[in-house]
Amino acid sequence: MAAHLPELDTWYQDKEGQIFKVIAVDEREQVAEIQFFDGSIEEIEFDTWAGMKAEVIDAPEDWSGPFDDLEEEDLDYASEIHSDHGGEWQKDIEDL
Repeated sequence: MAAHLPELDTWYQDKEGQIFKVIAVDEREQVAEIQFFDGSIEEIEFDTWAGMKAEVIDAPEDWSGPFDDLEEEDLDYASEIHSDHGGEWQKDIEDL
């Protein structure tokens, strides 16, 4: 087993320069599921992980690589929700 296990929701870059994010870790089965920046998904056994020599990196500035159908305005949806609806959602929750 590898000394450093893959960490869930962490971005890495392997020795070949490929950028990917760990999207699932199953310690019982000793596998991790990773999603490459291009959107492809692969399952990696922990023994293979050790040989990858992947390094933790910051999330890419444009993390939307796997989501090729997003429009630029879709990337800032959180501020739109807060600014357009103000306290309306909070009021609706309080009314429940």
